[in-house]
Amino acid sequence: MSLSDTIVRSSRRFGLAAAVLSFAACTAGAPAGGGAPLGAITPPDVTGEEIAVLTSPPNVPPPITRTTPTKMIVNLETIEKRITLTDGVEYSAWTFGGSVPGSFIRVREGDQVEFHLKNGPMSMMPHNIDLHAVTGQGGGAAATLTLPGAESVFSFAALNPGLYVYHCATSPVPMHIANGIYGLILVEPKGGMTPVDKEFYVMQSEFYTKGKFGDQGVFTLDMDKGTDENPTYVVFNGSVGALTGAGTLKAAVGERVRLYVGNGGPNLVSSFHVIGEIFDKVYGEGGSTINATNVQTTLIPAGGSAIVEFALEVPANYILVDHAIFRAFNKGALGILEVTGPENLRVINPIQAGTTPTPR
Repeated sequence: MSLSDTIVRSSRRFGLAAAVLSFAACTAGAPAGGGAPLGAITPPDVTGEEIAVLTSPPNVPPPITRTTPTKMIVNLETIEKRITLTDGVEYSAWTFGGSVPGSFIRVREGDQVEFHLKNGPMSMMPHNIDLHAVTGQGGGAAATLTLPGAESVFSFAALNPGLYVYHCATSPVPMHIANGIYGLILVEPKGGMTPVDKEFYVMQSEFYTKGKFGDQGVFTLDMDKGTDENPTYVVFNGSVGALTGAGTLKAAVGERVRLYVGNGGPNLVSSFHVIGEIFDKVYGEGGSTINATNVQTTLIPAGGSAIVEFALEVPANYILVDHAIFRAFNKGALGILEVTGPENLRVINPIQAGTTPTPR
């Protein structure tokens, strides 16, 4: 199919905005004037090179200890696969790296990132990537439109520290995001992140399927429910219960925990809360500056993020929720951080349970 046919087809099925995005993604990869691509550029202050360590949720790559920028090579593949949303419920998802959310990427401010995006040979759809950490056309989407079995390469400077969402931006964009193809990239500041004992990767998102929560079967995206912003599932890390049972996060009393929290959307704002804890520090909207302390609940917009930190004073099962509370207990946005260690009755002391009726 020709480019013009693709644009016309997009316009008929998904509207003018989709057609414009399709045109931009297909035509903006070359330099002005129609010349050949410029190729790799390495600034003089960038020395050596590394292959980025990528991790699946809830794991986070180790902190960056070097003090100078380098060429960071990121290899990421889009994979279309069936995932489990909950018991007996499967979904035909599109992923970065084979997981929902996609692989966690960690680079340093000042790094020159060489990004390799492959589209799996078994894919049915073209994909690209829009990294909110990238300055330039489409956040990299225009340079990375990739057909099944092919590979795109582009480079970008990690100019701004912070925690950023990335997602596929191939038209129709809402369909791609709603199918699970998003993740987080951390650009560490030049001075590094303050050391903590545990770091975890948590990302909220929605799935829109026909029928009700828990209906059995194999599902695909219900575009009408997506357009109406009426999700069947609201989950952490791609499925109901991903952060419970075998997936429970674990830490110990006396440790300090940092959560890198993203919201893939595609529609809802998250009211992120950990029951039984207070966020000592919040890097609001994923920025590089602590903008609030002693916070109970922090808002994370669709396509946004936050970094939260807290110390662990007592053992408990701390419950991660979206405090738009029906989403937690009725749609799936619930996880557990299991903390073990000695009690501290100064912090909390259960004196008397009210389970035995008092004689009248």
